[in-house]
Amino acid sequence: MSLASMTGYARAGGTLPGVGFTIEIKSVNGRGLDLRMRLASGFDALETEIRRLIGKSISRGSLTVSLNVDREGEGGRVVVNHQALEAVLEGFKWLEGRVEAGRPRLDGILALRGVLEQHETALSADEEEALNAAILGAVAEAVAGLVAARREEGARIAAILSERIDEIAALTKAAEIHPGRSRDAILARLRQQVAELSEASPTLSDERLAQEAMLLATKADIREELDRLGAHIAAARQLIVGGGPVGRKLDFLSQEFNREANTLCSKSNDVALTAIGLDLKAVIDQLREQVQNIE
Repeated sequence: MSLASMTGYARAGGTLPGVGFTIEIKSVNGRGLDLRMRLASGFDALETEIRRLIGKSISRGSLTVSLNVDREGEGGRVVVNHQALEAVLEGFKWLEGRVEAGRPRLDGILALRGVLEQHETALSADEEEALNAAILGAVAEAVAGLVAARREEGARIAAILSERIDEIAALTKAAEIHPGRSRDAILARLRQQVAELSEASPTLSDERLAQEAMLLATKADIREELDRLGAHIAAARQLIVGGGPVGRKLDFLSQEFNREANTLCSKSNDVALTAIGLDLKAVIDQLREQVQNIE
């Protein structure tokens, strides 16, 4: 299974005698699975089944589902909404003498919204069942198209993520072999720091000085951070190769990457090593930005 993006679009439709319909599904990033339905009037009963069809294939994203139904050459009837018409006529009477204007024409009155209503001819039970089944079939087709689009985009993002992981691995290796991590370099810095500490606090006892030296030595060691970075790199690569809905796990790993890079920078007493840590943070930010798009 490959990675899937949370962004995508798909459309499907169909026709039955006298009726045409289209279903559109748009997907963007989301913390969970958020479905918004815009169904044609009279088709609200399909919402539960549409949600089930989508939930079978998609686990994250903010989706908008639109269903449009057009009746072709329908044999419905047009009727006058007497309540709306009376309200309009009362309004005209109230305006007479207050506004100087000609009398309204009949076609103008009938063109006002709500005065005329079109009543569609009701479908038989068999026709309604066939239409609902056809619409749900189109929903399934649109969901399959959306899944394909999200996976296609996910494949492109996976390539970018792999590049960023490779960069993090290279920077981690550069930090590990950096001369500033050598035993001699660490001892030299430690002697300098201890000398500065002794000069600043000449009254420190030998025991306290030894404790401070041990603390300085511990802070200078970034072995633990490098080991964690290596473990996170292996885990991220495994998630990318394994695919599936791993966006949350990758987001957690990107936070862990950032934590280790911060600690590396705070422990470093070497300018070049600190620069490597800052480069790490920049690449990790790029990684996390892309991870936000993964399901």
